[in-house]
Amino acid sequence: MSIIIRIPSALRRFTGESAAITTAASTVGEALSALVDEYPNLRTHLYTGEGALRSFVNVFVNDEDIRHAAGLSTPLTENDEVHIVPSIAGGSAAVEPVELSVDEIQRYSRHLLLPEVGIAGQRKLKAARVLLVGAGGLGSPLAMYLAAAGVGHLGIIDFDVVDHSNLQRQLLHGTKDVGRPKLESARDRVRDINPFVEVEGYEAALTASNALDILRGYDVVADGTDNFQSRYLVNDACVMLGIPNVYGSIFRFEGQASVFDARTGPCYRCLYPEPPPPGLVPSCAEGGVLGVLPGIVGSMQAIETIKLVLGQGSSLVGRLLLFDALDMRFRELKLRKNPACNLCGPNPTVTELVDYDAFCGIAPGPTADEIADVQARRGRGWELSPLELKAELDGGHPLFLLDVREPHEVEICSIPGTSATVPVGTLADRIGEIPGDAPIVTYCRSGVRSAKAFDTLRAAGLSNVRSLRGGILAWSRDIDPSVPQY
Repeated sequence: MSIIIRIPSALRRFTGESAAITTAASTVGEALSALVDEYPNLRTHLYTGEGALRSFVNVFVNDEDIRHAAGLSTPLTENDEVHIVPSIAGGSAAVEPVELSVDEIQRYSRHLLLPEVGIAGQRKLKAARVLLVGAGGLGSPLAMYLAAAGVGHLGIIDFDVVDHSNLQRQLLHGTKDVGRPKLESARDRVRDINPFVEVEGYEAALTASNALDILRGYDVVADGTDNFQSRYLVNDACVMLGIPNVYGSIFRFEGQASVFDARTGPCYRCLYPEPPPPGLVPSCAEGGVLGVLPGIVGSMQAIETIKLVLGQGSSLVGRLLLFDALDMRFRELKLRKNPACNLCGPNPTVTELVDYDAFCGIAPGPTADEIADVQARRGRGWELSPLELKAELDGGHPLFLLDVREPHEVEICSIPGTSATVPVGTLADRIGEIPGDAPIVTYCRSGVRSAKAFDTLRAAGLSNVRSLRGGILAWSRDIDPSVPQY
């Protein structure tokens, strides 16, 4: 029988960018086997070495999680849809009654006309304490709409500064704010929207040592982070403190939203017991994001937050909302509490906050000895500076200048005199295109991928290879400011 397998953005590079694969199968296991047979590079991302489905990959048939059915043996019928979902980043507590001023009643009049809000609901909003983790893409619509709605106390945690690349999507900040701490810019914007809102800022990274102290006392936490370490940290702290976690994540053209509240439903670890390997899911800085997307997902988070404070409507607890902007399609998947969850299950093994870098497989920075070992292996002079490269180009030295970025990056800018473009991920299979009789200089955006390309070329037997230190960003900074930075 014919079924459709929906491929998420994070895995489409392994399917030739195909978003949907049609195959014949009678069970989920058969469907996934057919998928990895057709696209072998997917296998290691879906299965462990022992052939088990990886814990950070969830599979749904239509809207049902196969973990609560027959697993890989779950039967399929004609035209069923199999969704692969890898991990990507009740009311409030009782409070003292507050009153609304004449100015506030006028400001919130359109709320007061809603029976579900009214005076009583607006008082709840004024008394509420909501913490926003991040003042970036998701944090921008969250902060602005929650402030406009009259949430009385907004906590914002962020330690970054405003960069030009933020302005395409982070509407809390403007051109005049470039170089300012995001926390300062966010505070000014919120106060301009609603001077009745109290803003409490935390200009620090959220860590295992400070998370419980910062989150304690808030009614709702809205997660606007962009890395897995922070997502697990926010989730774990919320579970330990009994605070609902309003979740949102974005990637390229896709978004996810849910509410994790272990008191009444699943937590983030129920959905994703383990994080994906480092590098599988690129960040916005690496993979890009449609500027409007965080506005949509962040607005959904704001709605869920307001509903939780008001105690109105049906929240996204137990539901995962998927949004595909390219298809303009919403899908809803059912989530269930995992009885074996090591955090919110009946027999938890995670009873305190942990080292989330280590948990997510993020290696600490190299030691001096490790750096020395790499330098020794690569040899002296394996890198050259932009100034050194320019001198060689200007001097007419025979160079094979190899750009190892992706094609869409090459369209943005390149270094004059580039000889060829071969993405680093395909370089090992295209060694034959690289001449062995000319000095080779590799470059990328920042120098990381070109260093990998250096290692690949040296391993293939090419000895006259160097890498541009700092990549095209350093070239733009030190040599040619007309080359845009991205």
